[in-house]
Amino acid sequence: MKLALLQMTSGIDPAGNAADLTKAIEATAAGGAAMLFTPEMSGLIDRDRVRAAASIVGEDADPVLAAVRAAAARAGIWVHLGSLAIRRDDGRYANRGFVIDPDGAIRARYDKIHLFDVDLASGESWRESASYAGGEAAVMAATPLGSLGLSICYDLRFPALYQALSAAGAELLAVPAAFTRPTGEAHWHCLLRARAIENGCFVIAAAQAGVHEDGRATYGHSLVVDPWGTVLLDMAEAAGLGFVDIDPTMAATVRARIPVIAHRRPIAPVEGGGS
Repeated sequence: MKLALLQMTSGIDPAGNAADLTKAIEATAAGGAAMLFTPEMSGLIDRDRVRAAASIVGEDADPVLAAVRAAAARAGIWVHLGSLAIRRDDGRYANRGFVIDPDGAIRARYDKIHLFDVDLASGESWRESASYAGGEAAVMAATPLGSLGLSICYDLRFPALYQALSAAGAELLAVPAAFTRPTGEAHWHCLLRARAIENGCFVIAAAQAGVHEDGRATYGHSLVVDPWGTVLLDMAEAAGLGFVDIDPTMAATVRARIPVIAHRRPIAPVEGGGS
């Protein structure tokens, strides 16, 4: 079964980003893929919080979400919209991903649980929790490719989330992202391959890439990794659309060889302590 990944360099104008997403949906359908995966913050990337605030609205009013739903319905394909910045009823923001079906209906929503609050050696400092509220629940969606477990970017560093998803039946794991270049160069490939191997799942990671209008730089390298840990697609650093064929039955095959999910055991609290 064929799927597509969109690697983006999203900017500060939601209308421009929506146009790019719409074109990618049309191209995905023309290329014969059943589903398109897009990155984290597909609709807006802007580190200027004052300027960005005018473009962050409630889900019902979000023009990018509306455009993607309409385009998915016209093209008759599934879309995993990696995430959008959405204003919640309490005024805080959610970093929210969506699974959209070929009728344009929203089949699943996931709010990013783990928020990116870090200080890097490069001098970059990020405080996602200053504006965003974290999600509280793991989410899975049924798709033509199989059961899809949802996550976003920094979630990648927390394997318990993916263990919960694979234990619940996920055969594919989505990791839309906007990884920084320093963390991407150090950790992106090894973490994605580890999540695939330890869960016996396909990992599908659509990413932001390049230098954005707000000045930040993201790592790119959108990946598809199979349940054995083999990289099937690496889109390097340029924005664009990539296609890959997968065998949805492979998760079951790999799990039969090495039944890591069945072999998991609860771990008792650590006894003793340091001196």
